[in-house]
Amino acid sequence: MRVMLSVPLKVQGLSESGEEFTVRTHSHTVSLHGASLQLETGLVLGEILLIENEISGEKIEGKVVAIRRSRDGKTYVGVEFTTSHTNFWHMAFPSSGAKPLRRQVGSRVAAALS
Repeated sequence: MRVMLSVPLKVQGLSESGEEFTVRTHSHTVSLHGASLQLETGLVLGEILLIENEISGEKIEGKVVAIRRSRDGKTYVGVEFTTSHTNFWHMAFPSSGAKPLRRQVGSRVAAALS
C-alpha cells in the first residue's frame, strides 16, 4: 500500500553520465518497501541510491525501479529499498488486502444530522 507523505530527504548517487550527485528533495508517496521521489537528476534503471531521512537521520539504499515524467514536467523516480528489515518511514502500514476502517457515526451526531 502506498501513502502520500512528504518527508525531507537527501539523496546521493551517480547520474546517468557517471557523475556523483547529492540533492535534497521530498518523498511523494511511500510504502513499506520504497518510495516515489521527485528528482531532476538524470538516472538509469537499476541505479542504487543512498537515501537519508532528514528528520530521523536514518539512511537506506534504494534501487531505481521506475522513472516517469508527469504532465507538469516533473520527474518522479520510483525506488525499492534493497533491505526489507526496516521501517524507514516509522509508520504502520495496513497488511495487504486489508479493508479500510469505517468510523461509526455516534448517536449524538446521527441525531444532529436528522
